[in-house]
Amino acid sequence: MTESKKPEMPPFMKSISETLPSSFDVLHVPLTLDDAQVHLLYMKTVVDGLSLQQSIIKPFYELDDEQKFGAYIQSLPNRLDPPPPDELLIMLTSGFVLVYADSTYSILEIRKLGNTLQGPTIAETTIHGPQLSLSEDLETNVSIVRQHYHQPNLYVETQQLNDKSNMSIALLYDEKEVNVDVLRRVKEKLDNLDEPLIQSAGELAVRLTSRRFTLFPTSILTERPDRIVYNLTGGKIILLVDNSPYAIVLPVIFFDFMVSMEENYHTYLISLYNTLLGWFGLLNCLLLPSMYVAFTAYSPEVLRTELTLTMAGSRIGVPYPSFMEVIIMLFFVELLTEASVRLPRSINAAATTVGGLILGTAATEASLASNVLIMIIAIVAISTFVIPMNELGFAVRIGRLVLILLTTLFGLVGLISGSLLLIIHLTNQDSFGEPYLRIGWRSKRSEKMVNSE
Repeated sequence: MTESKKPEMPPFMKSISETLPSSFDVLHVPLTLDDAQVHLLYMKTVVDGLSLQQSIIKPFYELDDEQKFGAYIQSLPNRLDPPPPDELLIMLTSGFVLVYADSTYSILEIRKLGNTLQGPTIAETTIHGPQLSLSEDLETNVSIVRQHYHQPNLYVETQQLNDKSNMSIALLYDEKEVNVDVLRRVKEKLDNLDEPLIQSAGELAVRLTSRRFTLFPTSILTERPDRIVYNLTGGKIILLVDNSPYAIVLPVIFFDFMVSMEENYHTYLISLYNTLLGWFGLLNCLLLPSMYVAFTAYSPEVLRTELTLTMAGSRIGVPYPSFMEVIIMLFFVELLTEASVRLPRSINAAATTVGGLILGTAATEASLASNVLIMIIAIVAISTFVIPMNELGFAVRIGRLVLILLTTLFGLVGLISGSLLLIIHLTNQDSFGEPYLRIGWRSKRSEKMVNSE
């Protein structure tokens, strides 16, 4: 009994196959029926086998004619002409199939989709409004945005990053609302990006930052489709990255980080109240520890006499200065915060709550911290989670350490000077050419009219 000889690959397909590594998932599949013959080259681990069977293999045996099958392949909407060999190799690794039929080469996208399911929002939870976040598939995320934003002016541009991952990204913007200069800057940044590997939207957002040692973020990471649509209507640009459930919003100003989507689902007074709570939490988180150091160590006469005596009495037995007391307690709070992120969800709330209670009680009983400081640290810890966006929360946590250092060296003058330095830093910062501390009291149209005059 003789074994049938496997048909030989066409020359171009053979050269591409030899360039690919000798991996178990690189397959050359010849399809033969009577005199008709078709060749397929693909990677089975990134190709949807069911779609391949339904769209290519099954029609080949049903048509029973190589010319008819070649015409059928030419009519498929996902059919492309083969690009240069270097680009073709990248396409094969991302789920494309190289087809040779009727003396013609074609490229078909039959890739296996990633996680297309929308999970619940985790980082930006709200009581009202949409409860589902983005998925980890690029095309699915573009579809989600289009389902929420029914405008023909919505442009979607796709490209691949020039790194080892060759990750696909999508650039979304409203043509009528977008700032053309900002769009040009974003495209130049993407074209000039020189990084060895980028795997997520967060990593791309960091790489797009102009200043390496900037404290405050110049873009927003969001998982909420309603925030994406909200920013699209404001002329912002959205970057979606394949295999990432987050979108990048740019350009941004400082006040964008204090906007919670929950405010859009309440009346004006309730939204104003929630906004004021957020700003009050921001100021508490940033200033309270430094104010404690300033008032206890340098300027107790600023406070009422009763409050000054209460704070002094609570510090009886504490063996080190107030700034060391504050830094030690903030350090333990930071540890509890990081533990709450990394612990399993089923136990993180209970573990961090019990840890905080035990830590505060033990610190006061051992005279390592005053009762007043324990209350201040608790307020600071709660205020940190009132800030709507996590990126701003991290910046504030670092900024308050700078203020504590300046207050320790120069007292109340150092606190005031440090606050002014932070404002100056925000004033000198920009996000893709847009002023970072711009107050949006006037519309962009009125600003342009003033500038033109």
